[in-house]
Amino acid sequence: MLTKIIAHRGSKGTHPENTILAFEAALAAGADGIETDVHLSKDGHLIIMHDETVDRTTDGTGNIQDLTLAEIKALDAGSWFAPRFVGARVPTLDEVVQCLITHHFTGIFNLELKTNRIHYPGIEAQVATYFKQHPVPFQLVYSSFYGRSLERLYRLQPDAEFDSLFSLKAQDARRLLARHVILGYHPDMRWVRWHWLFLPKVQLRPWTVNRVRDMRFCYRHHLAGLITDYPELAFQVRARMQKGRKD
Repeated sequence: MLTKIIAHRGSKGTHPENTILAFEAALAAGADGIETDVHLSKDGHLIIMHDETVDRTTDGTGNIQDLTLAEIKALDAGSWFAPRFVGARVPTLDEVVQCLITHHFTGIFNLELKTNRIHYPGIEAQVATYFKQHPVPFQLVYSSFYGRSLERLYRLQPDAEFDSLFSLKAQDARRLLARHVILGYHPDMRWVRWHWLFLPKVQLRPWTVNRVRDMRFCYRHHLAGLITDYPELAFQVRARMQKGRKD
């Protein structure tokens, strides 16, 4: 099995994360999948960003839930990373989806609902409605650290794929697996290392796999995928290790 390369927030290691520039760079690098994060703005728009606040990755301040789409769109999301990215904007979910469609993307789109700290009211229903109204040509995968979001989405969109995110404790993931809500685990790479002799017989896509030795581990053990900030590097390592293998 060819281990899929999933770009973490786009090509996060080389471009400002969760921007269209980062997603386009990941596609150009040969990534098999895109991982990103979604929140709700004050006026109910689906916003692509990792943190609950705009402070770290833009020139603004404040919680996403307290800002309108117009206020978020006025922010610079690129200059914090490097001067050449000045003017990059925070995208909406629809803008990311349309970007992927434009680039004829047919791989994995891993959307993480960022509901483990702020339980945005109705975000699960809004995401499900969006994808029901906008059929996509790629494989839709939902993940979250908050199990209830996955359960809610599963009831709304049971034909999608669901995977449980966790760092070092897998209890919630095991519960969701037993209930057939999720298909696999997206664990911290440290958890995979610590459990490699007893890895569960489930689909594994660990994060964040940035070291070559960890990439090699994933390829050697034929994990379903890896989530990395450096998709180009991961592609180069895979080409050497899994050359000639088929999906």
